Amino acid sequence: MATQEMITYDKIKGVHNIPLEEFYTSGHRTCQGCESATTMRGFIKAAGPRSIVTGSTGCMYVANTSYMTTPWIVPWMHTQLGASGSSAIGMAAGVRALKRKGKIKDEHINAIAFCGDLGGGDMGLSGISGALQTNYDLLIIMYDNESAANTDIQATGLTTYGAQTTFTPPGKKTRIMQKRWKKNVAGMLAVGHPTCKYIATACATYPPMDFLNKVRKALAIGGPTFIHTYDPCPKGWDYHPRYSHELGELGIKSGLYPLYEIVEGQVTYTYDARPKKSRIPVNDFLSKQGRFAHLIQEDIDYIQKMVNQMWDEWEIPGIAPLKGVLKSK
Repeated sequence: MATQEMITYDKIKGVHNIPLEEFYTSGHRTCQGCESATTMRGFIKAAGPRSIVTGSTGCMYVANTSYMTTPWIVPWMHTQLGASGSSAIGMAAGVRALKRKGKIKDEHINAIAFCGDLGGGDMGLSGISGALQTNYDLLIIMYDNESAANTDIQATGLTTYGAQTTFTPPGKKTRIMQKRWKKNVAGMLAVGHPTCKYIATACATYPPMDFLNKVRKALAIGGPTFIHTYDPCPKGWDYHPRYSHELGELGIKSGLYPLYEIVEGQVTYTYDARPKKSRIPVNDFLSKQGRFAHLIQEDIDYIQKMVNQMWDEWEIPGIAPLKGVLKSK
């Protein structure tokens, strides 16, 4: 079995070593402070020009397709809302066939598909599952801003508990409408696809270089791989655009958003929130967003309890919600 130490790739060791050439540039219409735009810009910098990208419907599709313009320098194509997995398979299969027939040069070409939390974590989950069961070299990146931001911030299966969205507005009778705990997509895919060589979670701006190097590692490993990024959204989360980086960092340090990578079944925590001293109070994260302004102390205490339980009691913290094995009677 391969180990993480055996994987060779060109690691970016500091901001001065980040490639200068831009492959996601001017021409998009993302919101000020959009972390998902940083995710796009970062993953294609890490991947390089020999890449083909598809993006399924979502806020990053709308922002990237003004009439007759696109910010993508590499070949890029829009695909349907739940089609990131199938489009990734199609790209990888097409590249393989063209090489076999001698239509294109036999060189490594990255096949990358991106999707939002609604398109990937909800509607497109079966397609991603299918892609992870193939033997194609492909990478799927799910950018998670915890809402259907393309259609005015509706709740998805990945919206944090208690958050206000246009589908979950707080009221006098019912204070909390979003009562689902955030869907654990990366953990679910890792546990359910044991032959998948690489699954990771990341944030585009924290910690420095982590996301870029996870992209490079995923592409170097080959085979189907998956990265789930946490993308603070000023519009959907209701905060000033200048604080996107800070919100990402606070979400990770509070333990709400686990950062890890799983290579051949081996888990490594990018930010290890298992020790209690390494976790900050969740209210440091919640209190800086308007979408949580309606919460009272008992709501905050409940969220804190759930986060503590995840890190203190789960057999694999943040990944598998199991609390051990009971002896049969």
